[in-house]
Amino acid sequence: MTDTTSRAPVVGRLGRKEFIVLVAGLVAINAFAIDIMLPGLQQIGASLGEADPNKRQLVIPAYLLGFGLLQLVFGPLSDRFGRRGPLLVGLAVYCLAALCAFFTTNFSALIALRLVQGGGAAASAVIATALVRDVFAGNEMAKIMSLVFTVLMLSPILAPSLGQGLMTVMDWRGLFGFMAALGLIIIAWVWWRLPETLQPEHRRPLSLRAVLEGFGIVFANRVSLAYIIGMAALFGALMGFLNSSQQIYRDVFGVTTLFPVFFAGGAICSALGGVVNAQLVNRFGMRKLSWVALAVFSAAALVMLAAGLLQALPLALFFALSAAQFLVFSMILSNFGALAMEPLGEVAGTAASTQGFLQMVPGAAIGILIGQMFNGTVVPMALGHVAMAGLTAVCLVTMAAEGRRGVGAT
Repeated sequence: MTDTTSRAPVVGRLGRKEFIVLVAGLVAINAFAIDIMLPGLQQIGASLGEADPNKRQLVIPAYLLGFGLLQLVFGPLSDRFGRRGPLLVGLAVYCLAALCAFFTTNFSALIALRLVQGGGAAASAVIATALVRDVFAGNEMAKIMSLVFTVLMLSPILAPSLGQGLMTVMDWRGLFGFMAALGLIIIAWVWWRLPETLQPEHRRPLSLRAVLEGFGIVFANRVSLAYIIGMAALFGALMGFLNSSQQIYRDVFGVTTLFPVFFAGGAICSALGGVVNAQLVNRFGMRKLSWVALAVFSAAALVMLAAGLLQALPLALFFALSAAQFLVFSMILSNFGALAMEPLGEVAGTAASTQGFLQMVPGAAIGILIGQMFNGTVVPMALGHVAMAGLTAVCLVTMAAEGRRGVGAT
């Protein structure tokens, strides 16, 4: 592990800034694969013969389901064979699935290809987290993850507008062409610039016993598991917003062409949250910042729910509350992710894959449930946010506190 206070090159030829941007790029291709689709959901459904607007949402959670499931595979592979090889394979699958989706003429086939595309992208998310854990630890790791999230949050700012722009010159297929091209750029960058970060002495054998042992280490650590469950719950709340955001802005508030602008505004707040967290984490610590951020998220959800039930939720208030949630969401995820990974350096790849699986698969399921409950109001989404924030608080109070007393902690 490198000296975390050094500003010297971090890995091989990669300087600190390039390392952060590359890791953010590995994560950002997933954000682009999700957010760039939002303006095209209705056109995709109409083009491929899917009339139900709620079912058109499945283009997003199908990707997330594959993304979550295959993390369980790429984590142990990266602990056995290193980071580079599995990462390049996963990125190649991502690109090929996007190219096949470009040519598909069937909605069900598109959903299947999105599942495969998400599966390939799982490598980038797992290995991005493992790369950071290979190089940094503690509050410095949280700081780097915050900076990664800051760069990452630029993609939701750009993606919906980019998607809408692409659809002015060609149909929805251009979205998949863009994703394939972006994936190829990341492949070239990894191939030429990223060396192997997993030291030979830290590689784990790829056997069923070793894999189960690695997962056992993760699940036995109550502190890590509490933060992972919290991430899953809050990610599910975010997915509920993403799945129904276009319908909410269009059907509830009458926003159509300006939808990408409102969406970008929330993403800017999320990027700002990453910057704020990076500046404050060394001063106040990850746990304190996490609790403050969770309190803000919960308060905004409660106000949104109450105003929705009273039918007193104007567009300005809805946007302000959503912006507050986006602001603290990036703080929560970056800190929770670092807190979950901190005691698991010996199985960083497996830990990252378990974290990703438990975040994405239940999160996608929660997001589908919230999205499919859309009834022309913001109430189902706000209720889901309140419930998920409450679940997170319960997990942290019980499991994390118990783990810090030494019960189940490794």
